[in-house]
Formats: sequence, C-alpha cells, structure tokens
Amino acid sequence: MPTVAEDKAITAAARSDPDAQPLTPKQLEAMVPLRALRGRPKSENKKLLVSVRYSPEVVAYFKSTGKGWQSRMDGVLRKYVSRHLRGAG
Repeated sequence: MPTVAEDKAITAAARSDPDAQPLTPKQLEAMVPLRALRGRPKSENKKLLVSVRYSPEVVAYFKSTGKGWQSRMDGVLRKYVSRHLRGAG
C-alpha cells in the first residue's frame, strides 16, 4: 500500500495526464457489466442439452465434415422429423 504522500503524488500525476481523465457521469451510466457481454448472444431458438449415444461411424462421418458438424447433424434430424410429421397427417 502506498503511503499518504505517495497516494497524493500518484493521484496528482493521474489527474495531470490528459489520457487518464475521469469518466463523465454519462459515460459511467452507459457502462455495462462485463459478465453481461460474455458468451454467445442468446438464441431465440433455444436447444436442449441431452445425452445421446450414436454409432461411431455416424459421429465419425459428421465430424469429418468439419466445424459445425453438430449443427449439420441437427439439420439432418430436423429434416427427418419434418418429413415424418407431414406424412403422419
């Protein structure tokens, strides 16, 4: 911890630095907590987290298609469900 004299010297140096000026009340009001900005944006189409077992060859195939393989797998399953729902009516 700095002494009182050191703290005054640090404060005076900071106030005299044109690049280190205090934030205005308007700037402080516009600030958002960092945790509110972290992670991916919230999706309107929320997905469920489930534990599923697939055949190794199915997983290997989709993984071999590169980044986004899980979304592609979801797309294939959604198409299947859509086709079967139309055929069931």
